[in-house]
Formats: sequence, C-alpha cells, structure tokens
Amino acid sequence: MEADYQPTPSRQVLTVTAVDTEDPYPSLSDYHDYEPNLEFDDTELQATTTNAAKLLEQGLDLNASGVGTSIDYLESPVSDGTIEENFEEALVDAPVIETAADLAALDRELADEEDYLDISKHGIVEVVGDDSAGRKIIVVSACKLPPVNKEAFNHAKLLRYLTHTLDTFVEQDYSLVYFHYGLTSKNKPPLSWLWQAYKAFDRKYKKNLKALYLVHPTNFIRIVWQIFKPAISAKFGRKMMYVNYLEELAQYINLDQLIIPSQVIEHDEQLMNKHKKNLSKLPSPSGIVSPVCTTQFGASLQFIKENNGGDPIPPIVRQCIDFLKTPEVLETEGIFRRSANVVVIKELQNRCNQGLPVDFQGDPHIAAVLLKTFLRELDEPLMTYDLYDEITQFQTLAKDERPRRVKILILEKLPLDNYQLLKYIVQFLSKVMDRCDLNKMTSSNLAVVFGPNLVRAPPSKGMSLSAIGPINQFIDFVFTYQDKIFII
Repeated sequence: MEADYQPTPSRQVLTVTAVDTEDPYPSLSDYHDYEPNLEFDDTELQATTTNAAKLLEQGLDLNASGVGTSIDYLESPVSDGTIEENFEEALVDAPVIETAADLAALDRELADEEDYLDISKHGIVEVVGDDSAGRKIIVVSACKLPPVNKEAFNHAKLLRYLTHTLDTFVEQDYSLVYFHYGLTSKNKPPLSWLWQAYKAFDRKYKKNLKALYLVHPTNFIRIVWQIFKPAISAKFGRKMMYVNYLEELAQYINLDQLIIPSQVIEHDEQLMNKHKKNLSKLPSPSGIVSPVCTTQFGASLQFIKENNGGDPIPPIVRQCIDFLKTPEVLETEGIFRRSANVVVIKELQNRCNQGLPVDFQGDPHIAAVLLKTFLRELDEPLMTYDLYDEITQFQTLAKDERPRRVKILILEKLPLDNYQLLKYIVQFLSKVMDRCDLNKMTSSNLAVVFGPNLVRAPPSKGMSLSAIGPINQFIDFVFTYQDKIFII
C-alpha cells in the first residue's frame, strides 16, 4: 500500500517577492527607538579615510577628542586590541564593493554551497533559533577564526560565505550576535577587510537586521567604531548594543538556543568573578524554578495536558490559532515573518503562565509571535530530540522514499500528544498557505520560520548551520503534503 503512494502537491506554491516596507513594530525593547522612515545614508562615506587619518595622526588618543566616556565597554585581559599601523594605506587601496559582482571580483565567481565546506567547518557562523521577539538569530564567534599565519584562510571567501548565509534570512527580521572574545592579533582580519564587509552588506541586509549584539567588547571595538562612525547611519547605530556579560544577553535571547564557545563561557565567568558577581554558570533565562499549574510557556506538553483537563492542545495554542484563522487575519502580509514588541510579548507570557486572560490587542503579529514562542520554549521540541538525527538526514533520502519514511516518523515514532498538536498546527498553517497570494507565506517561507521552532538539536549536540537546510526541507515537505501524511 505504501509503495503506491505518490504525493502530489495539494496547492500551488507561489513565488514570494520581497516587499520593501519597514517593520511597523519596534525591534527591541524600550531601550531603542524605532524610526520607520529613516534609511541608510552613505553620503558621508567619502569622509571615512579623512577621519581615519585624523585619528591616526592623533595617535588614536580618543580621550583627547572627547569620545572616551560615551561608550560603556570592558577591556579584555586576553585580546590585545591592536590595530594595523598602515590601516590608512590599506583602506585607501581596498577594492570598492558596491554590488555582488564587486564582491565576486575579490577572488573569483561566487562559489556554490558545496564550496564553502572549508569555511563552514570552523563554525564561525551559525544560525540558531529565535530571539524573544521571534527573530532568527545568527551567531558569529571571533574565537573560531583560525590563526592567519598558521593556515591559509581565505577571508574573501569568508565574506562570500557570510552573505551566502544571510541571503536566506534577509527577507525577514533577524538578529546578529557577535562574540568578540578570542579576536587577537594572530587571527584578526585586516581592517580593510572589515570595511569591505560593511560595503558588501548593502541595504537589503541592513534593513531587516533589527538587533546587533556585540558581546564582550574591548578597546579594539571602540577604535573600529570611531573610525567607521562617519560612514555608519544613525539608524544602524541604534541597532547596535554592547553586552558586557552573558547575563545581560539573556534578557533578549534564550541562551540555551545559542552555540556559545566554551572559551567564551569561561571568559564570561572570569569577568563575573572579577566584578564579584559570584556566578559560576550561565544564568537561567526562563526564571522558572517550579512551574505552577497554570504555566504553559517553558513547560512540557504532558504537564500542560494534565493541568488542562487532558486536552492535548494547550489553551494558548488554541487561543492564538482561533484568532489567526479568521479570514481577514489570514490575509495579513508577512504573517509569522514579522516581529512584535518584546515588552508586550513578555507581559503576555507572564499573564498566560499566571492563568490570566491574554489580549492580542487586535494585532496578528502578536498572536503569531506568541505561537512561535510557545513552540520554541517547550522543554522538548514538538519533533522530539530522538527524531533529530533522522530529520537532519532527510536530504539524503531518495525522493521516492521520502513519503514512506516521513509517514513512519510522524505516525509511528512521534508520541501521540505531539502528533495531535503537530496535526492541529499544520492543518491551520495549510489555511495560511492557501492565502499565500496575499500573505506571501508559501510552504517554504513557513518552513524557514517554523523549522527551528519545531525541530531542535539535543543539548549535547547543539544546532549547526549545516542542519538548517535539511530541517527546513523536511518541514516544507510536511507542510506541502500534510493532507497525505496526517490521518483524518
């Protein structure tokens, strides 16, 4: 019977076109203002070299120029914060990068995905889950850059790899976390490369970048910022946030989702001990020690079911979907792609966990982010840890074998409570896909949004960038053929 199964798409997938509109919602909390009409202004780029020269002529005496007290930063006891003495010459001679074609000319034509294995193996760039506002998180770890003198590392190719990675996410809101610790004179790219990187990341990359977290900043960051400041728009500057400790980062991002290098964790503990914080391990972002009976966010499906009359569908999920499935809401453009106000989301989570009524304020994006947040904060992902390896091997399966294997995985290996909730959510998302002509959310776009929220790596493994593609492709398959997979 399974051999006769030939899936046919249940709907036509339309091509999504990027909509060049600003997000009407603030990207961070009250700490950052949002100005929807401002755009990146590069009219001052010509002044960069002149300003760099002036700084260098003054011996980088930032205190003398009156900029020494405006930035709160910590000096790393390990990173030497050096800067090239010939930076001005390197910056003048650096190639001008305006388009992708200019970027390709740095080395050769853009490489395809397989050609990036020599770069991706270092784990410098990783894509993980969502932050507290429902935005994808991209992590860059400086400590994973190989020493320049010991390995022929292609920095131009690294830049292409960065743009290649970001291309998957620039059409939706995303956040960037940069772990600065471990950048020393031995592995630090030249500042001319940093300038090339900033030029390569044009408006399409900057527009939907809602937050840039610079973790463990040092004097080197301060110097680079002052040199590049004339060329950086005020709007982009407001997206930057200096984070001195991982404890501060936990206010915006669930640290359990991040791939934090061990040396960064050790460095953070040293800083905390130095400042007499007496913290020997990472903070608990959830703040929940013993959940009360009304808790839904951060609890297990079994716990929620036992405290809600045996219903396998958590109340907050029903409430979100009941609101989102109305015809006018289903037609909302960019639904599930846009973020929501962090303060509002946190408040609604707390009210839900206390058993209080939740009001979406008539805003579809609040309900959409709450639904994603619930899935992301389950103590175990809806597609359990036991299924992770099988899901990430999805791309290796022959196409005619995929339907049978997916049905076995979902119908036989997924626990019953998980199956019932997954079916409930996927059948709702099929209604979203039916209106993709208006909301622009095809099965592939929804897979990019829901993939990391439905499938997570076990804590012992950690999510890797190479797993994102197979996970999204698996979820896309489930969304596309849901009427063939789930038993009615």
